[in-house]
Amino acid sequence: MTGRLLAALALTAFLAHPAGKLKAQNHDDIVDVARGAGQFNTLLAALDAAGLTHTIADGGPFTVLAPTDEAFGRLPEGTVESLLQEENLPKLAEILKYHVISGRVTASQVKNLRSAETLEGQRVGISHETGKIKINDATVISADIRASNGIIHVIDAVLLPESKSIPEIAEGAGVFNTLLAAVGAAGLGSTLTEGGPFTVFAPTDDAFARLPDGTVESLLQEENLPKLAEILKYHVVSGRVYADQALEARRASTLAGIPVQIRVSDGTLRVNDSQITATDIQASNGVVHVIDAVLLPPEMSPKQQAARELMSLAIERGVPLFNNGQAEACAAIYEVAATALLHMGDAIPQDAQRELRRSLRASQRTHDMSDRAWTLRNALDETMRQMSREMGR
Repeated sequence: MTGRLLAALALTAFLAHPAGKLKAQNHDDIVDVARGAGQFNTLLAALDAAGLTHTIADGGPFTVLAPTDEAFGRLPEGTVESLLQEENLPKLAEILKYHVISGRVTASQVKNLRSAETLEGQRVGISHETGKIKINDATVISADIRASNGIIHVIDAVLLPESKSIPEIAEGAGVFNTLLAAVGAAGLGSTLTEGGPFTVFAPTDDAFARLPDGTVESLLQEENLPKLAEILKYHVVSGRVYADQALEARRASTLAGIPVQIRVSDGTLRVNDSQITATDIQASNGVVHVIDAVLLPPEMSPKQQAARELMSLAIERGVPLFNNGQAEACAAIYEVAATALLHMGDAIPQDAQRELRRSLRASQRTHDMSDRAWTLRNALDETMRQMSREMGR
């Protein structure tokens, strides 16, 4: 933003609020400043109803994109009243958090951004049109109002986050019919609808069609549904991972326990060997990246599969025992599993074998059964991680 525009915004704010009401004193927090301005009564009432007043007043620093009372008045009739009803307060809280960015982001910094992540988890888009800053479809009408714990930018419209879940977004796109059918057959529909947040690398119908003839039909058969579920989980990452974050990380651990690789090749963004054709499609519980090929997890040898199943079973049996105060029985199960893993040869990475041996020796030296169980559990977890990393190469 140019100095001339900043000056114009400051003058606009002063003329609209003579006495400098929008100028914070050193001790004025964001809520104090908004209350003194006199044009954020609906926003303040909403924060109070959603239980966020103390968070915004005492936390931070935050950057708040603050809709005026007029902005709330432009919502469809009855919207505000509906959101203030008790059953809708969780939704109201998510909408309000969509107006808050962690940290202080000034107007001069905003001009270098194309988006910003909010406390709600979704990102807002940032653009510049004829000297104005746009946040999604809202215009910043007054910028850089300072408070003791952050900055306020006044906007002329209420920002509404995406309310549809990942499967609903996919269904609306019309090009993920095979993916949705596979998700339903594998019993993952409720997970992707109600769980999360997740990041989904979503193959299109054309991507599934490129698989060898009969592959999809075979995977949809009842006896192959566990394999189908594993393939689908290989497309899902826990948490919201936007394209720039994925590229910076270069890899991401999937729900299948096997990482995928993210890179730029020949000028295109790729996950493994699949091209990412559309990025950062937001959903209420995550983000979707569209890909042009189905991701297939590396094939495990029978020994590797047996090792993974052994560790999963040991942990599944051991955890409830430990939680019920039976640490000795839990440690015994982990010890049997660790010993068995060492007899599986090259199914277990060398570094993991060394850690298993070290942990078995260390566990025998302690008489505290809780410590013994934890020592062995950590060794099993590390073995699982190393196997996943090795398969992801």
